[in-house]
Amino acid sequence: MIEQAYAHRYTASIIVGIVLGLVARLTMLRTDYRQYPTYPHGRIIHIALGVIAAALGSVAVPALFDKNYTAITFLTVAAQQFRDVRNMERNTLSKLDEMELVPRGGTYIEGIAMVFEGRNYLVIFTAFVGSLFTVLWGIYWGIACGAAAVLVSQIFKSGKSIAHAADVESAEVRIDGPDLYVGNIYMMNVGLSADRDTIRKQALGFILKPKNCNFRVSLANLGQRQAILHDLATTLGVYRDSGEPALVPMGKLDMNDGRLALYVPLQEPDAEKAQKVLLRVPLLESAVRMPSESAAQPKKGGA
Repeated sequence: MIEQAYAHRYTASIIVGIVLGLVARLTMLRTDYRQYPTYPHGRIIHIALGVIAAALGSVAVPALFDKNYTAITFLTVAAQQFRDVRNMERNTLSKLDEMELVPRGGTYIEGIAMVFEGRNYLVIFTAFVGSLFTVLWGIYWGIACGAAAVLVSQIFKSGKSIAHAADVESAEVRIDGPDLYVGNIYMMNVGLSADRDTIRKQALGFILKPKNCNFRVSLANLGQRQAILHDLATTLGVYRDSGEPALVPMGKLDMNDGRLALYVPLQEPDAEKAQKVLLRVPLLESAVRMPSESAAQPKKGGA
């Protein structure tokens, strides 16, 4: 009887772990303004991978309790599988990026691919926690602790945004002869009068002031700038077609103080909406630098 009870407990733990892991994956999967993953086929792929990740996390617990330590080596196979997921996302988005009027850029694509891989590991974690506490204390405790793990996954599913890195303010898009300025920062030369007229009507300008020296380096990253321009163009619609170089959104640095000026011709030139979009652009992990932590920097208090 005891052996049967344990056998049923293991079955229950696997079921609870898979269900909670799938719930965690569904809460982390949404098609937003970036239109990725696509609906329905892209979502089907990621949901299927979420089920696989949940099964791996939940089955690992009975294997450990049965002291079948060799059985959990399949987690190494799972790690390879999810690295392949990352490669799949990278290749897919790179192909899609070739057709964008304002591309995401390689840094943004790598960040998205990294997120999709990482979220599968969060699914494994959630399934493992739910399965573990089901074996130890019963189904209700397993569900409760698994639900807490889902909430933890929500905390770790996303990183920082531009709102953490910089203050954003609107700036005048000014044309002085053929020269285009955003505030007092020179952007480029615009030769055609028709382009200058379009810029006066449709373009918005913004200046991002980094909050410290670390974020100054992050905003200088070309990949981070491209991600900002892409999100603005995707959300509010870029006012350009192919073969119009004067209407390509652009970001330029003030070399003296590290401010980043943005020039963006938009279908919907609403400064308030654009500012909200800017503040929510993700701060890319691969663009983050920490020069303040360098041993070459002077420490506070003379240390």
